[in-house]
Amino acid sequence: MNRKILTILISSLVLASCSTLSARSATPSAIPTVLADSSIIAEGRVEPVRYVNIGLNSSGLVSDVFVQEGDTVAPGEVIARIQSHDAQTLEGAQAQASQQLTAAYQNLRDAQYKLDNFAAPSDFLDLTPTEALSQTLEKLNMARDAFEPYRFIYDPRYGYLNLDDPHNYKIAARRENGDALQAKKRLDDAWTMYRKAVQWMELKSDVGTAQANLDQALRDYDSLNDASFREATAGARAALANGEVRAPFAGTITNLNLKVGEFASAGQPVVTLADFSSWVINTTDLTELDVVNIKQGRMVSLTLDAIPALKLHGKVQSISANYTEKEGDIDYVVKIALTDQDPRLRWGMTAQVTFQ
Repeated sequence: MNRKILTILISSLVLASCSTLSARSATPSAIPTVLADSSIIAEGRVEPVRYVNIGLNSSGLVSDVFVQEGDTVAPGEVIARIQSHDAQTLEGAQAQASQQLTAAYQNLRDAQYKLDNFAAPSDFLDLTPTEALSQTLEKLNMARDAFEPYRFIYDPRYGYLNLDDPHNYKIAARRENGDALQAKKRLDDAWTMYRKAVQWMELKSDVGTAQANLDQALRDYDSLNDASFREATAGARAALANGEVRAPFAGTITNLNLKVGEFASAGQPVVTLADFSSWVINTTDLTELDVVNIKQGRMVSLTLDAIPALKLHGKVQSISANYTEKEGDIDYVVKIALTDQDPRLRWGMTAQVTFQ
């Protein structure tokens, strides 16, 4: 009975040993390599491709408001008018610019005429006004140093005389003090040439100033008379025709803080104009650790919290040169130009941006 049990136990041990050897000799299966996701994810805000907060360039009473919030306006369209003693309409600014342009042309002609008729000494031949001024100043300083020992001469009758005084100079001349008189004459001649050089330089400078004023008058005139109301000339129109608020580009009025009869202050933003023809995304939490791996032109995919089923694409347009510090993190703004559009997009929507 015991022998039978022993046989069974030995058989079991042999089978277990064979099973273990079989498991050890089996070929192990390969573990697949898991690649880390190199995508960068950030949050952003939907914004119109461009927008501007328009302020007044003159304080006064609001006399007219021609639009409402939600209205679309064309470039140069009048949004509102201000009444003030120093405010003028576009037509008034155009008339003033025309007068200033005429005066600028006349001033340049007068300045050029005076320069052309300046009798330059022969010593200034082949010199520019700047060179003449430098050389005459150098000679003047040398003449002053040479005259310094003779500035005070002794006269038995009058004591020490300062030759800078014309009366004393005559006394010295009667005493025939040759060295002192020659030194004084060289100094007087040096002063004369120096003043001539200064006069020439001033005339040359007057021409340059008159030309600069003419150039500015031409720019103002052209900006005010720009029939196409280009955005490049909108700033000059707003500053010169300061009695009006005009649209610098085509867009939609999204905020209007002007009411007829109320007083409005210069510099205060009163109108927000936005161009909704296309959209951009500005990131809000992209840190320094991630921005170093992003370059202009990089492709981007994104989803919106408000429309999770919608997937859009874009391209990195720019990376801010400045930074903001937020809760200890250094953040940079990356602007993304959307290549896809959707009519449901709204200013301020939150987007999840994936930099591919």
